[in-house]
Amino acid sequence: MGTRECKQIASLSESAPGDGGKTGSWRVLRPVIDLTRCIPAKKGAPACFLCWLYCPDAVVTRTVPPAIDYVYCKGCGICAEECPARAISMVEETSFMLEGEIA
Repeated sequence: MGTRECKQIASLSESAPGDGGKTGSWRVLRPVIDLTRCIPAKKGAPACFLCWLYCPDAVVTRTVPPAIDYVYCKGCGICAEECPARAISMVEETSFMLEGEIA
């Protein structure tokens, strides 16, 4: 047996909103940002953005204030877990359906 060169294979692609597809009506929990506690919103400047960094579906914007694209958000809660200011809470989706707002 001979030896072969080991070549590295790397992906240069970046995830984009909706890579996992639209959420539809199956999401159980929805992340809601409390802008009075959110670090970028309070400072009025780019800061923190751990919610943006850790979102596996890339649906959190890196804007001041951050926003969430609920059409593609799966409701996994990672953003809420990673937020150091505890500005993101997971709210039951049914409460929004009762208000007539379905995303």
